[in-house]
Amino acid sequence: MLDIKISGDTIYMGDHFTMNFQRTLRIPDDEGTYPLPPSLGSFPICKVEDYADRVPVEWNEYGGVFIPMYQREAMWLSFGGSDWCPSAVKVAVGNINALTGKRMHQKLNRSQQNYLVTPDQPWLDGINAGKGFIRQFVAMPLGGGYTVEEQITGKAEFGGMQVMVYAPKEGEFHEPVYGSIEKMSISDSICYSIQSDCGTEMGLGAGGKMEQKIYPDEYGVDVWDTANCGEVYVHIANSAMFERITGLQPPETPVSAETYVVSSLKCTFSDYGLSG
Repeated sequence: MLDIKISGDTIYMGDHFTMNFQRTLRIPDDEGTYPLPPSLGSFPICKVEDYADRVPVEWNEYGGVFIPMYQREAMWLSFGGSDWCPSAVKVAVGNINALTGKRMHQKLNRSQQNYLVTPDQPWLDGINAGKGFIRQFVAMPLGGGYTVEEQITGKAEFGGMQVMVYAPKEGEFHEPVYGSIEKMSISDSICYSIQSDCGTEMGLGAGGKMEQKIYPDEYGVDVWDTANCGEVYVHIANSAMFERITGLQPPETPVSAETYVVSSLKCTFSDYGLSG
């Protein structure tokens, strides 16, 4: 299994894959198509086990990490890692695969690609809506019937986000020779201890529509070692829940009414049915 480490606001899975969660604006869910809004910084990440006596019981069952997210915000995933050693990545919201809309499972599909390949795919902005479009990852109260999971299954059983990363089979890719300059791997440059830097439970809904290309796997499904994978569960708390768990004020969101006014979206909280 791939080792999972946390340094700052980044998750490291194995030696060749990194991921962080980028704050951004919610675009209107009005059937229009919008460009990708700018990054407004990364979400802070906390480890569930650091607050085991304060988090919901089911969080301890799944483990993983949690992030605070305001309902006025949206999120996109930023991927990184070694440029010479790709990874296969599956992303689910509420255990629903973000690419297929079907239940998450460990198998990599050959016919209908249910995973991404990095670094070819540098980011993922939301849930696949078909024909080169996605719908934004937006925070919605879990249990209110608004999350992707509840829309598809009728239940709020899992919540949060689940990410699985698969390494390639041994010998498929080889690190380039850099002469006298020694190139460090990802794991050489981070802290090895999985230390955290760091209401209502939230889930992820499907928000406004934007264009995004999902790149096909150019290597083929047989390249990936399904026995050599790592999985992380990402729970989402609103500001009140985050403060109750950690005893800390959540970092103030950079998203405000003024942010929308000065952005290219030219919209307000009322466009989303939000009070702020």
